[in-house]
Amino acid sequence: FPTRHSLLLAGLLLVGPDALSATERQFDVREFGATGGGVVADTVAIQKAVDAAATAGGGTVNFSPGTYLSGSVQLKSRVTLHLEKGATLLGSPNRADYFKLNFFALVWADNAEDIGICGAGVIDGQGKKLAVGYELPVAQGKWPDAREGERPVILNFRNCRRVTVRDVTLRESACWVQLYRDCDDVTIENIKVRTMAAITNDGLDIDGCKKVVVRGCDIDSEDDGICLKSTRRACEDIVVENCRVRSSCNALKFGTASFVGFKNIVCRNLEIYDTYLSAIALELVDGGVMENIRISDVKIKDTSNPIFIRLGHRNSDGPVGAVRNIVISNITAEIPNRPQSAMNKFPTAWRHRCQTLVTASITGQPRQPVRDVMLKNISILYGGIGSKAQTNHLHWNNLEAVPERADSYPESTMFGVLPAWGFYIRHAEGIRMENVTLRTKAADYRPALVCDDAKDLRLDGFQVKSAGTEPVIVLRDVKVAILTNTVAPPKATRFLKTLGNTTEVVGP
Repeated sequence: FPTRHSLLLAGLLLVGPDALSATERQFDVREFGATGGGVVADTVAIQKAVDAAATAGGGTVNFSPGTYLSGSVQLKSRVTLHLEKGATLLGSPNRADYFKLNFFALVWADNAEDIGICGAGVIDGQGKKLAVGYELPVAQGKWPDAREGERPVILNFRNCRRVTVRDVTLRESACWVQLYRDCDDVTIENIKVRTMAAITNDGLDIDGCKKVVVRGCDIDSEDDGICLKSTRRACEDIVVENCRVRSSCNALKFGTASFVGFKNIVCRNLEIYDTYLSAIALELVDGGVMENIRISDVKIKDTSNPIFIRLGHRNSDGPVGAVRNIVISNITAEIPNRPQSAMNKFPTAWRHRCQTLVTASITGQPRQPVRDVMLKNISILYGGIGSKAQTNHLHWNNLEAVPERADSYPESTMFGVLPAWGFYIRHAEGIRMENVTLRTKAADYRPALVCDDAKDLRLDGFQVKSAGTEPVIVLRDVKVAILTNTVAPPKATRFLKTLGNTTEVVGP
């Protein structure tokens, strides 16, 4: 007897493939043999449904409530997967069930267009089972052997156009949760990510994509939350807005892969909380160009570092790259001095990297400065390190002792405890701070701001509400510094200290 689906296909053949639009053509995976029982693999049935939709010119592959155990599924042009509420696409725990494109993946697409995933259902990667034996932390204090290329991601889309992922929940990946590489016209909207299954559990990776909107997403990840990369192409024309992010590493991060660059990117209306490294990390270390970046209206609570901007030289045989024209505005941040017991939530293999109260920093390279950064309407409250005996920091009178670490992996903790508690700036030109307020809850005896090897520094309305026994501001080898509407806090012993070849200081 013919099935309902075979009759539908016959009808399409009679009236022509354009009788129904791609959005109207429905393909239920159960009609292709899927059980939805979560025990028997439904991979073949799901792929048959996708293939049928593609052959018909496009359509929606529907998952009704149930649990669909599956290995790799290839998503094809003009096909959308729709997971109803109560439907779960469950990744197989058997590694042999996964296809490798550039990465293994549960759902993958290559050179496809008009593809999507939507619905109120769940995609669960069963990452803890798949990561066993493939994340092998080495000796404490060293980077773990993560073997990213051997662990499946949940979504892997490469060279695709017009991609939409909306409303679904993505859980427990064995590696990065979702990777969009070299794709154009991508919308990622109102998705939820919950993944604490394995090392390198990035919540969202956008690598070399153009015309991307990430909106209304709620991400909780063991590794970086929202991460932009540039392996073969630049990330360009990207908007990230109205998102909530928690991370055991960095919440919003550009890098580390930065071979081409990041251009014309807007990030706004973000909530970042309970994050163990940086809230905002802009890292360029592989020779590319980072420019025209706008980050605004961000509420930061309980992170170890508010802002980290780094121009490094990890590609020591290639160019240094360039970081320029960045505006960060309307930021509030609370950086607590968390007790060690609170830090134990950090992943065991990475706990050695964990520090608290990491100073915000902007650092370039000698003769290759970070250029034209505006920090506007920013308020940061640090916890304070308590007593002078607890500082163990590099002193402002010995700034040459702060290591350069040009070729090192970039991280806000890479320099150790810095000689300033608020901002540390080195190898920079054209830094503007307008209406920036720095406070501490407990005493901190370091200067609030240390600027070393810089040109054209302008502070307007720079307010420090807390002061220790050291100078509030230290400038070394700074050429042209203009301070307006900037006054010393009432209990400051010294306000401004100049060192080295510092010239043309005007104000306060």
